Amino acid sequence: MGSTVTFDGSALPTSIISVLAALEEVEGDVTELELKLEKLVKLCIAMIDTGKAFCVANRQFMHGIRDLAHYSSRDALVETSLTKFSDSLQEMVDCHMILFDQTQRSIKTQLQTFVKEDIRKLKDAKKQFEKVSEEKETALAKNAQVPRNKQHEVEEATHILTATRKCFRHIALDYVLQINVLQSKRRSEILKSMLSFMYAHLAFFHQGYDLFSELGPYMKDLGGQLDGLAVDAAREKREMEQKHSTIQQKDFSSDETKLEYNVDAANGIVMEGYLFKRASNAFKTWNRRWFSIQNNQLVYQKKFKDSPTVVVEDLRLCTVKPCEDIERRFCFEVVSPTKSCILQADSEKLRQAWIQAVQASIATAYREKGDESEVERKPAPSSAGSPDFGGECREKALKGESSFQRVQGIAGNAVCCDCGLADPRWASINLGITLCIECSGIHRNLVRPGSFGNPPPFALQLMCELGNDVINRIYEARNEKMGVKKPQSGSQRQEKEAYIRAKYVERRFVERGPFPSSSEGPGVKAPPPPGQEAKRHSGPEKPPGAPDALPASPQVRSNDSGFQHSAEDSREHLASTVSASTLYEGEAGGEKQEAAAPVDSRGSVTGLQLYRASYEKKLPRMAEALAHGAAVNWVNMEENRSTPLIQAVRGGSLVSCEFLLQNGANVNLRDAQGRGPLHHATVLGHTGQVCLFLKRGANQHATDEEGKDPLSVAVEAANADIVTLLRLARMNEEMRESEGLYGQPGDETYQDIFRDFSQMASNHPEKLKRFQPPGAQKP
Repeated sequence: MGSTVTFDGSALPTSIISVLAALEEVEGDVTELELKLEKLVKLCIAMIDTGKAFCVANRQFMHGIRDLAHYSSRDALVETSLTKFSDSLQEMVDCHMILFDQTQRSIKTQLQTFVKEDIRKLKDAKKQFEKVSEEKETALAKNAQVPRNKQHEVEEATHILTATRKCFRHIALDYVLQINVLQSKRRSEILKSMLSFMYAHLAFFHQGYDLFSELGPYMKDLGGQLDGLAVDAAREKREMEQKHSTIQQKDFSSDETKLEYNVDAANGIVMEGYLFKRASNAFKTWNRRWFSIQNNQLVYQKKFKDSPTVVVEDLRLCTVKPCEDIERRFCFEVVSPTKSCILQADSEKLRQAWIQAVQASIATAYREKGDESEVERKPAPSSAGSPDFGGECREKALKGESSFQRVQGIAGNAVCCDCGLADPRWASINLGITLCIECSGIHRNLVRPGSFGNPPPFALQLMCELGNDVINRIYEARNEKMGVKKPQSGSQRQEKEAYIRAKYVERRFVERGPFPSSSEGPGVKAPPPPGQEAKRHSGPEKPPGAPDALPASPQVRSNDSGFQHSAEDSREHLASTVSASTLYEGEAGGEKQEAAAPVDSRGSVTGLQLYRASYEKKLPRMAEALAHGAAVNWVNMEENRSTPLIQAVRGGSLVSCEFLLQNGANVNLRDAQGRGPLHHATVLGHTGQVCLFLKRGANQHATDEEGKDPLSVAVEAANADIVTLLRLARMNEEMRESEGLYGQPGDETYQDIFRDFSQMASNHPEKLKRFQPPGAQKP
């Protein structure tokens, strides 16, 4: 298609034929040109789209390099090199985008315009040419068909043929003109677009060359540094292989991991390492956790990035001891006021190291902080399910303040019972004494503390009934005779611990000889010689050589808002060095009873004294009887096998019941008629005592000799309050069993209702006297 087509209408027929053949050739060539150009435009579009996708992926790759450079911020060489390379590659990506934009303008846009405009005009001209050619052929045919004798038709046909030929010549010239224009323009359009495309590539590669020419010296210098790094890496590899070989040749059969503690560590971590922790759930599963002693706390982490979980908030308030009564080896127990945590080390040496570390941290905490870092009790949040929930916070705070002042106002309570330190903020509820924080910690080492909660109001009454002066008159009765020097607040901890152990565990300073029986108070008058009456009473036998019973001493914390104390099973509060035979322990919720064994006359006298004092609501006499060896679960064989706790129920005193329970009384021990304290409280209509016994785990399913359980008794007596408590407790028990929540206290509604009944029984007992059974005044 390199020639030009000309047509002037005067050519010979042979020339017309050649022109038509040339036109046909040109038309075929134009069609093929259109196909080629459309294909080239499509390929260009695909190339541009692929290039842009490449640039997008390249940009993402650049972001990855920058992220790696930021991650390597501690390595200046890596960070600088990666940043420089990513910047250079980013410039190349920008150059790529410029190249694709120019390609789109030069190839895609320019050639598409040529195809859509110029070739389309040629096609339109061809259509008009073909149409007028058909009209000319029709005019020729009509002109040939006109009869000779019809002159009028002959003239008309001749006229139409002449007009059609003129139009044909005009259209044919336009068509040829479009062909010649397209032939001349296609050269410039195609070459112009390709030349622009090649110049774009020239600029792209020139920019890349300039960019990498500038980067070349840096890359060469970096290559030299990498050679040096390779040499260093090879040397380090050889050294590590030598160390590895040396370690493999070493005998580790007798070597054991050593872990030492340092109470003066600069980072504040006294000791850290892995320990197994026994979970507090029903399955008692063991989990390996990372433990550490830091900031006067024992904490652990599941993962190193996790926030530490505090096991012991203040080490001064805990004790630690080995555990030999469980199946696993190397176990030890950390006991705090709120929980007991069983831990397991990997070896005996590590166990001893951890025990020593905790003990050293306790001593350091006392030495550094003294009484300044006492843990203040946060007010317990009220529950929305309890009555009088809104607007009582300020009243409760003021009441807590007055309660604390009231306890400190008891004779001797303004100073620590054991060392004389002023303003003590801790208390032993079952002893009814106030203590400083250091003596409280020593008491906790001698006995196993129970759980701490919000104190019931009658615990405050218990504290007010006793006090430091009363207890010291009992437990320090022989100090002057023996010339014992009582430790002072500034004495060494070892001296205080020895004195407290001798005072409460061994009871060396309690008055010997005849046991006083005066109702005026402890240590005033001696009782008459025990006669046959004393012989008629008996209690559990004490094993030979076992020390006398010590009332357990769960310490409780106090601040300006009042006291906290152990509110659950006090039977766990036993001294590890004290014989458990002095506590008449039954199975929890069971009906097990042991037969009474004969004991010496002094045990009978002290047991009878406790028995009578419990009914008379005389806590000092009860404390004195316990100090002289009375069994808290002493059984009066002559009075239906009644116990002091049953007598306290008959006497109608919540405080006496609480005192006996705090000192290990068995809430499920029953008399000869099969009635336990819960039975008697139900019969007598003592709602507050029923609430107390249910909270302490009394078995409400136990039946007496008539086959009646406490609920049946309450229903027969139509005592709505007690029926409500018993049914609620039974429903809560069934719910916990169905959900597998063994050992859990119950839902908030259950706890709120029992808390309200406890408050009412202590502060407004008259509101619960809606039922008065026959014979309730006397046992």
